[in-house]
Amino acid sequence: MANATSPELDQLLAGYRRFRDHGWTPHRERWERLREGQEPKVMIIACSDSRVDPAQVFDTDPGEMFVVRNVAAMVPPFETSPGHHGVSAALEFAVQVLKVKEVVVMGHGMCGGCRAALTQEMAGAARGAGGFVADWISLLDEARKPVVEEHGTSGRTAERAMELAGVKASLANLRTFPWVKEKEDAGDLTLRGAFFAISDGILHLLDEETGTFAPAA
Repeated sequence: MANATSPELDQLLAGYRRFRDHGWTPHRERWERLREGQEPKVMIIACSDSRVDPAQVFDTDPGEMFVVRNVAAMVPPFETSPGHHGVSAALEFAVQVLKVKEVVVMGHGMCGGCRAALTQEMAGAARGAGGFVADWISLLDEARKPVVEEHGTSGRTAERAMELAGVKASLANLRTFPWVKEKEDAGDLTLRGAFFAISDGILHLLDEETGTFAPAA
């Protein structure tokens, strides 16, 4: 029945009431300004994982970040083939229309999508039974090869290496978009890799010159 309540809905509505009381009502002026439009300076590409919310990690207010979330925080390469290119459309809107100054790809620890890409446990699955996920994470097939050669396909060391490799793969794919590369070369756009470790809550940033991730200062 459409109007039936559930514990899950009750929890959402309780959160909504807290938001109305403490997040919206005391900041009416800010919400009035946001009604007129958005001008975020940063785009975050993050995982859909329920444990890693970019707005919480970076403690931002509404209007400060343009966020796209998907399985394993992936960016597909630039292509013009027919289809529904959700991530590419969001990227185009952020870079070309909103004119963000930074695009941050943020991977995270204990990522199920990266683990599935590493183990290939969903390979050959039918659509509706893991096939959509398998197709999506096949974007990591090339990044997976050196990880497997060095670390194998199981264990936390291999999983962490796959998670970090996924961030680098998405950064490489970002640069296949002509207008992204053009803006980066002109100094109008910065691409950045990041990794949030769930286990200790530490954010790491990628140094692309050395290829290493280090805790943010």
